[in-house]
Amino acid sequence: MLNKLFVIAALLLPACFAHAHEYKAGELEIAHPWSQELPPNAPTVAAYFVISNPGKTDDRLLSVDSPITAEAQLHEHVMQGDLMKMQQVPDVVIPAGGKVTFAPMAYHVMLLNPKDRSLLSDGKRFPLTLHFEKAGDVTVEVAVQKKPPQDTKAHDHAQ
Repeated sequence: MLNKLFVIAALLLPACFAHAHEYKAGELEIAHPWSQELPPNAPTVAAYFVISNPGKTDDRLLSVDSPITAEAQLHEHVMQGDLMKMQQVPDVVIPAGGKVTFAPMAYHVMLLNPKDRSLLSDGKRFPLTLHFEKAGDVTVEVAVQKKPPQDTKAHDHAQ
């Protein structure tokens, strides 16, 4: 009986890790990279994730890139008067002991003119490389979803 339990546990363990969607780069932790499915004829799509920094020093996300597009940019939404405006930013500080949430209506990665639109349909994944000042480079797999995750919190830039 005990042997059967070990076999079942051994079979289930890889399944648990297959659904894990977290990455590490130095002190930084990147959780659940995702993107919504690309709408028909849309020239851009955004990618989102949460970066936590439990370390004692700030780090900085300098840039991103992906083989699915020739150009990926860091963007944020800001309120200007009564209007919400999207603008490109040169980098994003990841504060020591804090986190930055990339989410709709907050920081996000814009992927301009994707090369292969079929990679941006529900259930697919694509690579995205994040370039950090101190932690270096980390490539994550972005999960394409029809709807945003339930725990997405917009406007949660840094805590």
